[in-house]
Amino acid sequence: MSRKPKLAVWKFSSCDGCQLSLLDCEDELLTLAGEVEIAYFLEASRATVRGPYDLSLVEGSVTTPHDAERIKEVRRVSKHLVTIGACATAGGIQALKNFADVDEFVSLVYATPEFVSTLATSTPIAAHVPVDFELHGCPIDKRQLLEVLTAFLHGRRPAIPSTSVCTECKRRGTVCVMVAHGTPCLGPVTHAGCGALCPTYHRGCYGCFGPMESPNTVSLTRQLKVLGMRDRGVERVFRTFNVEKFDEARRG
Repeated sequence: MSRKPKLAVWKFSSCDGCQLSLLDCEDELLTLAGEVEIAYFLEASRATVRGPYDLSLVEGSVTTPHDAERIKEVRRVSKHLVTIGACATAGGIQALKNFADVDEFVSLVYATPEFVSTLATSTPIAAHVPVDFELHGCPIDKRQLLEVLTAFLHGRRPAIPSTSVCTECKRRGTVCVMVAHGTPCLGPVTHAGCGALCPTYHRGCYGCFGPMESPNTVSLTRQLKVLGMRDRGVERVFRTFNVEKFDEARRG
């Protein structure tokens, strides 16, 4: 009898939302449990099985010295490592501290800042160890997660689109909020995967899934200014869930 592949799910600095996306796969969870051994997943069970692991899903960014050492151990015991969500792939919204004085923040927020151990930056997992695949989103889409799991179980590359949210609007027949209503929208430069959720409800895309492949941020910035947005406003819309990735894309 062949051994089931071992699946591990790890949390670093994050809100747990992407891990919960796996538990949200209610209709598919029993089938998945029949195909893999869920060996380490503290969000779901305290019971654990020692590695090595065939596939590790990693949520969260590296923000502490402990994180920086721990991710090396996770990589060592994982045959394949997939990062899930904005925190793990782009440093998350906590990467806003990369553009500020962390010591000042800590002194203002905590009564005893000397007890806080943090790095000056919040960085994606790929900045520290090799990553086999990045799944974007804040949170990730459970259908895309199932595709990633299926792909790695069968030894193939995940079929995740690299196009923009605009393509999802077109498939749904959603009228462009920027063209029709003059609503600022990051859809033209944002990775597809959410099903164009915000534009469907007449709101501009917030960029939850990070920059698409080869985003034209220069052109979009020009259009945002045509719609009346000032430089500071443009900076703010790009500096949210995927601040590091969008900042990198804007630098070219």
